[in-house]
Amino acid sequence: MVAESELNTGVLLFLPYRALENRIFAVLAEAGFDDFTPAQARVMQRIGPHGTRLTELAEQAQITKQTAGFLVDQLEKAGYVTRVPDPTDKRARLVCGAAKARAAKEVADAVVAEVEKEWEEHLGKRRMKQLREALTLLRDITDPWA
Repeated sequence: MVAESELNTGVLLFLPYRALENRIFAVLAEAGFDDFTPAQARVMQRIGPHGTRLTELAEQAQITKQTAGFLVDQLEKAGYVTRVPDPTDKRARLVCGAAKARAAKEVADAVVAEVEKEWEEHLGKRRMKQLREALTLLRDITDPWA
């Protein structure tokens, strides 16, 4: 077993994320949103407010276009997304979140708020603020879509 001090920063960032994700999926399942996977959710999280092209979803999720297409097909069958013509290019289609996705997001957002409150209670207001500030700064060099 690796000692806590030996864990790299990436793992230390991943562990709380995975705990948050597990909580979200548990509550979503209780609320009746048990028909999608974490892989589908990672694609769904990247859908912009006015829709996003499949190629952009694949790039942002760092998966192949074929995998993104497969996941979007599943999400569409389950009623989470729709595909509509892109108003800027009639040959292209946009993937848009449907009402079911918005309802699931409301549930997930409530869980995120609850978990972040717990983290703040554990870390203290000052450390939580510093954590968010540090992670926001890291986003500048780690998130090309920011």
